[in-house]
Amino acid sequence: MRDTIAHTSYFHRVGAHRFVPTAHAGGAWDIDEQHFSPLGGLIVHEIQRTRAQQQRPALAMSRISFDILGRIAFGEFDIDVRTIRPGRTIELVEATVTIAGRSVVSARAWFLSTQDSAAVAGGEPERLPDPEPLPSWPLSAVWPGGYIASIDTRAVGIPQPGRTAAWVHSSMDLVSAEPVDPLASYIALVDTANGIAVRQEPTKWMFPNVDLTVHLYRQPEGEWTGLDTTVTFGHTGQGLTSTVLHDIRGPVGVAEQILTLRPQPQE
Repeated sequence: MRDTIAHTSYFHRVGAHRFVPTAHAGGAWDIDEQHFSPLGGLIVHEIQRTRAQQQRPALAMSRISFDILGRIAFGEFDIDVRTIRPGRTIELVEATVTIAGRSVVSARAWFLSTQDSAAVAGGEPERLPDPEPLPSWPLSAVWPGGYIASIDTRAVGIPQPGRTAAWVHSSMDLVSAEPVDPLASYIALVDTANGIAVRQEPTKWMFPNVDLTVHLYRQPEGEWTGLDTTVTFGHTGQGLTSTVLHDIRGPVGVAEQILTLRPQPQE
């Protein structure tokens, strides 16, 4: 049952690897489901926490791919983490989210060693303008749900159908009473990309993503997630949301989301 008491976090830990969402994790397509965005950040947090407990090598998460396997119901859930390719310089880690005995999200993350490559660094796109001077953009005018209501969104320029750049920030803790690495907090906002550059009104068309893949060539810093997003709709019911990811210093990587595109049922 959903917790309707005011809280300052998206999740509570209620067991070793078991969590319960708060009202701030409410979905956008269905307010009675969980929004994937904070759950994605929680998965990163649990992966990092498990690796630290197991004293795995200090490597950088350079890619994480999430597959959304079905409805993410509001209720208690478990996150199971296992290393499927151990190594001193490269590791592959898998995580699975289970609700009521059913797997609802699977994730795989590559961890790579860090080296000094500053002498050959290059090829980055231009950085986004700083978020602080920008006015807040009420994304709740477009989307319902507790998660959307919890975030501060600031558009860079005028949002266009299928093309928007914006900064996203949340003052909520990811997990109550637990320190969280900046990467987990950063990833917890990335799935918002599919909601900032809508090509069609969500009341007329559905375009939920069934996955999210994040590639990073630098670890994010600061409390803002920058999303420079383009949305493409194809001719046969599929779409793609592509995002250049930024932090306050500049670009850090890219994210891709495949969409299932269909008209909303009309009454």
